[in-house]
Amino acid sequence: MKKFFFITLAIGLVAGGCWWWWQSSKVDDVTYQTSPVTLGDLVQSVTATGTINPVLNVQVGSQISGNIQKLLADFNSEVKAGQVVAQIDPSIYQAVVKQAEGDMANAKAALELAQINATRTAELRKQNVSPQATLDASIAALHQAEAQVKTKEGALAKATTDLNHCTIYSPIDGIVISRLVDVGQTVAASLSAPVIFQIANDLAKMQINTNVAEADIGNIVVDQDVDFTVDAYPYRTFHGKVMQIRNAPITVQNVVTYDTVIAVKNDDLKLKPGMTANVSIIISKRENVLKLSNAGFRFRPQGATPANGAPVASSPAAPGIKRGDRKGPKTGDAPLVERTIYVLRGEGASAKPEPVKIKSGISDGIYSEVTEGLKENEPVIIGMTGGQTPAAPPTSNPFSRRF
Repeated sequence: MKKFFFITLAIGLVAGGCWWWWQSSKVDDVTYQTSPVTLGDLVQSVTATGTINPVLNVQVGSQISGNIQKLLADFNSEVKAGQVVAQIDPSIYQAVVKQAEGDMANAKAALELAQINATRTAELRKQNVSPQATLDASIAALHQAEAQVKTKEGALAKATTDLNHCTIYSPIDGIVISRLVDVGQTVAASLSAPVIFQIANDLAKMQINTNVAEADIGNIVVDQDVDFTVDAYPYRTFHGKVMQIRNAPITVQNVVTYDTVIAVKNDDLKLKPGMTANVSIIISKRENVLKLSNAGFRFRPQGATPANGAPVASSPAAPGIKRGDRKGPKTGDAPLVERTIYVLRGEGASAKPEPVKIKSGISDGIYSEVTEGLKENEPVIIGMTGGQTPAAPPTSNPFSRRF
């Protein structure tokens, strides 16, 4: 029995020693993932989507109803201001004009008769042959005839105008981007003017109407540079400038956006009306600045943070780099923010994370600008593998005491 007891005790001691050694090696076996501080360019931008439209887009319609007799323009036709582009069958309106002309002639004849009667009655009244009532009646008839002539003049003018509207002219110089009717089709203008053509003034000058969220609209100003792409040319980047920020809010499902108009040159006519543009409005741009991975801001080593009393160091500025020289638009610049990151200091197994307080500037979502606290090629810790999470120190024990 004693022999069995000693054998069991020896096995337990060996197992306990192995477990202690394994745990000790596990705590020390920590691998840090680092990302060096590099020099490069940073661009902070606001992204949105929008639709490409002509700057001036006119819908040419008809003020009268009738059958389309002729179409003198088609898709992609270049037209000039005053050029005839369509003709509505004028036969009905020509008949109305003839009828109005007849009514006008009849009214003028009645007016001449009323003038003769009024003159004759006035002469008889001077000779005291005709009573005053007859003279008054003749003068009233004359005024009624004059009014009737004016009424018929208005009817004739309206009929003539309707006849003229049978011929449809282009109001601007441009190109037809849409034709909505065919020859023989009847257009009805009882409630609203039917659209026959859609004419763009100049496709070499386009604009993008994009909706920018209210959280980003404060960073947008007129004349900011814009880069955008379209699905038709995924490997080509087009350029434009912010032309207008409209104050009218657009609310869709409690999301408020503002229409931002971007001017675009389309000299090669690659951009078509209606294309969807993926827009990046450039807020700030930095050239040849220190930048670090944003993952470094999220890393915290186990049990060692500045809040626990760890000393915070800072690195001198890299030689030849002037930190205060921040070129780019002033509007939309991110304010300098003090933050703490961890740099791997030391060589080999003795390398340890050391907290460093820095000042960061703009960010493109992946990298952030560093204005103070680091120099080029310093290894910023962005993650770690291995190690053992230590027990958290007590924070609520009133009898605890730090020595």
